Amino acid sequence: MEKVLIVEDDLQIQTLIRDYVNASGYIAVTASDGEEALMKYESEQPQLALLDIILPKIDGFELCRKIRSESNIPIIMISSKKEDTDKILALGLGADDYIEKPFSPRVLIAKIQSQFRRVNVLSGTPHSDTLTIKELEIDVKARTVSVKGEQVAFSVKEFEILHYLMLNKNQALSREKIFDEIWGYNEFGDINTVTVHMRKIREKIELDPSNPEYIETVWGIGYKFKG
Repeated sequence: MEKVLIVEDDLQIQTLIRDYVNASGYIAVTASDGEEALMKYESEQPQLALLDIILPKIDGFELCRKIRSESNIPIIMISSKKEDTDKILALGLGADDYIEKPFSPRVLIAKIQSQFRRVNVLSGTPHSDTLTIKELEIDVKARTVSVKGEQVAFSVKEFEILHYLMLNKNQALSREKIFDEIWGYNEFGDINTVTVHMRKIREKIELDPSNPEYIETVWGIGYKFKG
């Protein structure tokens, strides 16, 4: 049974999320500040983290960065702010999804289920356990990415996008197609999140992101992985 780490300093909201998470068949692990969250993350080893942005001691952004530096578990950020800058920063730090307060608990649970579904589907792919193109290699089972033999930290969504592009190498894929494949046809979201994720992937695998060796921009269409 998957564990979900819930980091929220508002105890009323924390309790509400905890009850919905438990009722949905997951194990809820709660923390009220960033320091407690890191301790719970180390001791409980959750499979997904749900992080409020405004937290005592260590904020959600820094918490996201610390978790992402050593793990590919899905991370969903929660914020009461409406600015796009928070969403862009969260995605840039490796978050996989974002939800604004006030939110429907059912929508939040749907997002959690979507993240687990994506992880399970990709992990169960019948393709080869490893894909290697030039000096880039991904291990599907271990969910790791290596460039020139050096492992690079990837978020869940970044890994899924890269894996999808490599499986469809030399094919031009639209941003809409990538969004539908990775986030799902019924998922609500901003198509520009594909652009944000693609920029982060390029920064991690390309020697010169402005002159990419692997991921080519196909103007008017989207992207193509050059195999």
